[in-house]
Amino acid sequence: MKKIMSILTVLLALSLVLSACGSPAPAPAPVAEEATQAAPETSNEAEPEPAATVETFRVAVVMPSSINDLAFSQSMYDALVLIQTEMGGTDYFDFVYSDNMFVVDDAAAAIRDYASQGYDLIIAHGSQYGSSLQEIAPDFPETSFAWGTTVETFGQPNIFAYEAASHEGGYVNGVLAASLTQSGVVGVIGPIETGDAKLYVDGFVAGVKATDPNVTVNVNYIGSFSDVALAAEAANTHIAAGADVMAGTAQMVVGAIGVAKENGVLWVGTQSNQTSLAPDIVVANQVYRWDVVVKEIMDLIAGGTLGGKSFVITLENGGEVMEYNPGFNLPADVKTLADQTIQGLIDGSITITLP
Repeated sequence: MKKIMSILTVLLALSLVLSACGSPAPAPAPVAEEATQAAPETSNEAEPEPAATVETFRVAVVMPSSINDLAFSQSMYDALVLIQTEMGGTDYFDFVYSDNMFVVDDAAAAIRDYASQGYDLIIAHGSQYGSSLQEIAPDFPETSFAWGTTVETFGQPNIFAYEAASHEGGYVNGVLAASLTQSGVVGVIGPIETGDAKLYVDGFVAGVKATDPNVTVNVNYIGSFSDVALAAEAANTHIAAGADVMAGTAQMVVGAIGVAKENGVLWVGTQSNQTSLAPDIVVANQVYRWDVVVKEIMDLIAGGTLGGKSFVITLENGGEVMEYNPGFNLPADVKTLADQTIQGLIDGSITITLP
């Protein structure tokens, strides 16, 4: 009996072991069905803002002579081209021009027309346009105007004025002329005895006399900014009087430079770089950088100031630059003297006494 109970005990234990090893694993808990629409992804990156609209600054300019006169008008044209390039093209800075506006009434009509078209700045580049601007500007109080060369704004809140301290470069050119003359006679040709033209001529005379008081300086005003034939005639008169170095200002000087070239007479220029007209005889040029003024005017307009201020370009502020002709064999001692003169005018150690 005990033996049977032992056998039954063994069989029962074996049955429990087999039951534990062979039973299936419990079914996993049911998984919830996924939503048919995924939740939107989140990002820490900000949404890009729409690009700002670029407003083109628009300028119109009226000039008395051609844009390639190598003198007064070209100096302004070159300045506007430079600004356009620096700002990245016509999408940011655009300008139009009317050149050869010798007739003041025609220039006035062009100025008024540009004003009616909503240009941001209208430049009347010529002292002969002052009375026209004084009449037109009050009719367009939201438009900025500028004119030169002068410091007169007529008390108008939308007129800027600009001028050149042209006597500074004139003085340097006078130093060059006095240092280079062999005959002891130099000549200078002016248009009308006013504005930056008179300043330049007076500065030239002062530079010659400060360098060598024994040099004779003959001055001739021809009464015109544009008469090339009269300028050529004046140059011939200077050469007949013994001049071997000459200077002149305004767009009419191309006639004088032509005569100087024919006669091998040296030339020192102003307003624009005139070397290309006569590379063998042009020594140096005072170049006007009107972009210095125009950019400052643009900043003022952007800040809400439409006029009422005047500006002067100088050697110190970079509005005037002396450029030597690299093709002219300028003696080292003369160049050194000219460079010292430029620096002296900039730092104030040289003062100009005008006649």
